[in-house]
Amino acid sequence: MSTTTVRPAAATSAAAPVPGGEPRRVPVADVADRLQGGTAPTLIDVRTPAEHETAHVTGSHNVPLNLLGDHAREIAGRLGDGDVVLLCQSGARAQQAAKLLTAAGLEAARVQVLDGGVDALGAAGAPVVRGRQRWAMDRQVRLAAGSVVLASIVASIAAPATRFVAGGIGLGLTASALSGTCPMARGLALLPYNRGPAARSPRQVIDSLPRR
Repeated sequence: MSTTTVRPAAATSAAAPVPGGEPRRVPVADVADRLQGGTAPTLIDVRTPAEHETAHVTGSHNVPLNLLGDHAREIAGRLGDGDVVLLCQSGARAQQAAKLLTAAGLEAARVQVLDGGVDALGAAGAPVVRGRQRWAMDRQVRLAAGSVVLASIVASIAAPATRFVAGGIGLGLTASALSGTCPMARGLALLPYNRGPAARSPRQVIDSLPRR
């Protein structure tokens, strides 16, 4: 593995509430400055173990979204005091995680969502550890959805009813966009490809979190 540090980007404004009751977002430059200045928040990376192995910010804790959803109350209680910054590849899964943790009792004022992803934080100057390269989850979802739609359209030449499968995928993606969740991503996260080199039990993941 190698550790890469990129020259910091210009600082931007601090975290602020997002209209409509959404979790607060924090600029990557702000988090990068805090990491370098010795006032680092607790970083929770909610991507899959495989994505975390591909590239992760030094000092971040990998708590996959699936696991966090199943153990949100225990994880919220484990985190104690101090700011918690949630991050993923683009911010969508981190936003879901923020809602789960605040609903489980974690003080909303302490919960922040990185406005960007791991790559953006690395580009802002945070140290990033890189390992075996794997596809990000959003890319896997596009491949899976596109493949099913294409296969159903081709199959509909012989069996017209299969075109409804493509419609079902379209409906599912629309619902995913409206709800901010993605059942397909949740299912893909369970595949061996996304479990990383050494799968950890939920207890091991939770016990690895710091008590602040």
